[in-house]
Amino acid sequence: MALTPLDQALWCMVLTYYKYAKKEGDKKTLSKGELKELIQKELTIGAKLPEEKITGLTEDLDKNKDEIISFPEFSSLLGALCMAYNEALQGAAPPCGTPDEEGGGPAGPGH
Repeated sequence: MALTPLDQALWCMVLTYYKYAKKEGDKKTLSKGELKELIQKELTIGAKLPEEKITGLTEDLDKNKDEIISFPEFSSLLGALCMAYNEALQGAAPPCGTPDEEGGGPAGPGH
């Protein structure tokens, strides 16, 4: 069975986490340096973020203050990004298709 676009997006997020996690130390967690590199290379906005914003974001994500970012901690960043993308898409066609064609998005079912 072929993966749906949403399945592909989810796998991409998980695999991107592990792509950077394996670079140093524990292969299942991100160091602050690995997270910084991920943000700068994988997010369009990342290259434009000042160092202090990335540092603040990293500190906010590290809920247990153990100096590493676990996947559950990273997933909170993904949730926040989804919320930001949702806000940006209000009134605009989503990049993966129109709401009428796909049945989702700002003008999708129930909206």
